[in-house]
Amino acid sequence: MQPRCAVNVCHVLMLVLCLSAGEDFDWTKSNHGSFYYGTFPTGFSWGAGGSAYQTEGAWDKDGKGLSIWDVFSHKKGKIQLNDTGDSSCEGYYKIKDDISLMKELRLNHYRFSISWPRIIPTGVKSDHVNEKGIQYYDELIDHLLENNITPIVTLYHWDLPQILQEKYGGWQNISMVNHFNEFANLCFEKFGDRVKHWITFNNPWSVAVEGYETGEHAPGLKLRGTGAYRAAHHIIKAHAKVWHTYDTQWRVKQKGLVGISLSGDWGEPVDISNQKDIEAAERYVQFYLGWFATPIFHGDYPQVMKDFVGRKSVQQGIGTSRLPAFSPQEKSYIKGTCDFLGIGHFTTRYITHRNDQPGRGSNSYFTDRDLAELVDPRWPDPGSEWLYSVPWGFRRLLNFVKTQYGNPMIYVTENGVSEKMMCTELCDEWRIQYYKDYINEMLKAIRDGVNVKGYTAWSLLDKFEWDEGYSERFGLYYVDFRNKNKPRYPKASVQFYKRIISSNGFPNQREVENWRRKSVEMCSSSNQLLAAEEQRSTAANILRLIHDPLTSHMEMVTEIVVPTVCTLSILISAVFLMFLLRRRN
Repeated sequence: MQPRCAVNVCHVLMLVLCLSAGEDFDWTKSNHGSFYYGTFPTGFSWGAGGSAYQTEGAWDKDGKGLSIWDVFSHKKGKIQLNDTGDSSCEGYYKIKDDISLMKELRLNHYRFSISWPRIIPTGVKSDHVNEKGIQYYDELIDHLLENNITPIVTLYHWDLPQILQEKYGGWQNISMVNHFNEFANLCFEKFGDRVKHWITFNNPWSVAVEGYETGEHAPGLKLRGTGAYRAAHHIIKAHAKVWHTYDTQWRVKQKGLVGISLSGDWGEPVDISNQKDIEAAERYVQFYLGWFATPIFHGDYPQVMKDFVGRKSVQQGIGTSRLPAFSPQEKSYIKGTCDFLGIGHFTTRYITHRNDQPGRGSNSYFTDRDLAELVDPRWPDPGSEWLYSVPWGFRRLLNFVKTQYGNPMIYVTENGVSEKMMCTELCDEWRIQYYKDYINEMLKAIRDGVNVKGYTAWSLLDKFEWDEGYSERFGLYYVDFRNKNKPRYPKASVQFYKRIISSNGFPNQREVENWRRKSVEMCSSSNQLLAAEEQRSTAANILRLIHDPLTSHMEMVTEIVVPTVCTLSILISAVFLMFLLRRRN
């Protein structure tokens, strides 16, 4: 697929650059070297993932309470095409089906999240615990273990109970720390005998920035310059409290691990000979990944964040920094609360220094950083406008984590690529290339000494993609969202990833090239199966329209006509059939 070169005009500029190569991690050197053939360490864990709101559906079934995403997605204009996660993949009803897909892939682990409002509808444990929600996750965990798949469980993947948002202001309020700890403690009590890998928060950067700064995500607040910092401050405290709860009450008995999953794009200096660009690149990573990782590993925010936000706050006439401060006791309490670090990574930016002049009312997280993000238009971008394939940035980020945080145990918790197209396409060669290149860069990082223990492909299924709705697809398996049964179809990348898992890496060039060829060949049969199903569905829907009023016809336009631009001949045949039927009547 040809790259689209469409980017977020608010934050990204276009640039064509060439950086020199080097051998080791260093801000002034980079290694964009050749492909490395080899295998991963024995015991390396291969997996795939998803999250509750994106995949479960059943948004109002069996006693589940409302989440902020239920409410946000139901507001017109918030989500692409006004999509919602009401049914999504119907994963709530398809535990056995989806685990059979995991077995087909030969996964070692599956990462999923527990919906807080599904087991505590109001978010407050003393109000009510929903036993049907407990039973659902019991069944999921038990079936995973019966099939020798390790559950890696995220406690918070963005679906805050709506009542906590309405009553307290969500993560703007310190009370969330105790409510979240009660929820986590209940999960440890109910599931901790079988779950040994816990993730407190998934990508808290997005929760804070997109939920409370830009308003792109639920709960949709635009508290510029303060909301993101306050939300993050409370999230970090909540993470630490949950870690300590597990450490003091459950660790000896259950012998599990508690970590956090942080997302981070890599930032590469535009000019490696320019000290300001080097500092800007490091600032980019510190304001992104370091915002959360540095307190957890070192006890406080990155010094550069404190300096920049503090200085700009003073220049704006604000008495104290907009970045909250931890007390000495809090620093000690937070430091070291991480048994493993989850890393979610998708893409890279070039970074250059830029002075953003502060002014009253103009303060924001983005202008606090004094930098500009740039991309190379030659980078492939098959789907999400923000997601460019830049594999070498992955190795750079992993090495940065190694040097900054004492080489912690790392699980890659999210890595993958989307597609954005009208036509159904199961032969996803660009995704094969993405996984091949990114996984190889991870292998190089392990050779560099980075302590990576596992990898999670993102994602197992196509699913609800937040503000983008169903317009973007990250899945290894295609989900037909127009069909009420939500059938799954394997893309070519399923076979390719399966072979990486079976070989625990990349044995040799000939074999890897053979994997790719066979994966694309096999996907053609799946394409034919899906096309046949689409034909049947399209014909049935058009026949139904013959007897429906005009309003039904208009309602069906986006359901039938848009998704079938690849099967125009089917529509022509159906229209001809409709003409004959009308003549007969």
